[in-house]
Amino acid sequence: MLQPGQPAPVFELPDADMRMWDSTSLAGKNLVLFFYPKDNTTGCTLEAIEFTDLMEEFDAADSLVFGISRDDCVSHADFRDRHGLTVNLLADIDGTLCEAFGVWQEKERNGERRLGIVRSSFIIDQQGVIRHALYDVKPKGHAAQILELVKAL
Repeated sequence: MLQPGQPAPVFELPDADMRMWDSTSLAGKNLVLFFYPKDNTTGCTLEAIEFTDLMEEFDAADSLVFGISRDDCVSHADFRDRHGLTVNLLADIDGTLCEAFGVWQEKERNGERRLGIVRSSFIIDQQGVIRHALYDVKPKGHAAQILELVKAL
């Protein structure tokens, strides 16, 4: 798992509109990456809506927010449109970025073990260094917690 002070893994991923986002071109902005398990599920919807509700404040803090899952761009577009989300949703279909950030882990549910995304968030400063790495977070109130950490940078 990644730790504060480490350089953030670089990425180039498409969003819900198939626009490519390259982290190296985003230098000079704080980045918030929140990894979530699946589009249109209860916890993931709650988390994405809470980030959307705070987007103006993240913008004022000169921060870009990205939600990342292994869902594809079409699923992300449906998720965004169905819930009126304004947060950018990136498609890590092959899981490369999930693995790089250490969020692709074995999980147990109903006695069954399987690999999946552990809900996690990262705050990356303007120089590309991880300032906060939060693994296995709860969705309710998480966006507000991340906003407070961003404001303290």
